[in-house]
Amino acid sequence: QVQLVESGGGLVQAGGSLRLVCAASGRTLSTYATGWFRQAPGKEREFVAAIRWSDGNTVYADSVKGRFTISRDNAENTVDLQMNSLKLEDTAVYYCAADQAPIRAVVSTSRYAYDSWGQGTQVTVSS
Repeated sequence: QVQLVESGGGLVQAGGSLRLVCAASGRTLSTYATGWFRQAPGKEREFVAAIRWSDGNTVYADSVKGRFTISRDNAENTVDLQMNSLKLEDTAVYYCAADQAPIRAVVSTSRYAYDSWGQGTQVTVSS
């Protein structure tokens, strides 16, 4: 099992930036990929971005391409989500999650592929 803790959420104005950090502990060597998801009130939990640990391959939701950047630190077992040009619609609880499948053909964008989840961190974008 992997334990995940998110940090860095907060209140920012539209157009601003925020960096989220996901720190992993436990059985981190078994993690294939780590992703970020978000959930706004009344909406489904949706994929934001993910990164594969073996080679750093990344995938992004169309809604955040060009604005968000996901990165990993292999030594520290952390995954960052740099969020720039924030919009009101980015307001949500953001979760990091670990996909612990032995291997996949591609990095999954489905929440059902991810086994371990953090408790979430609130990101609120104001006008």
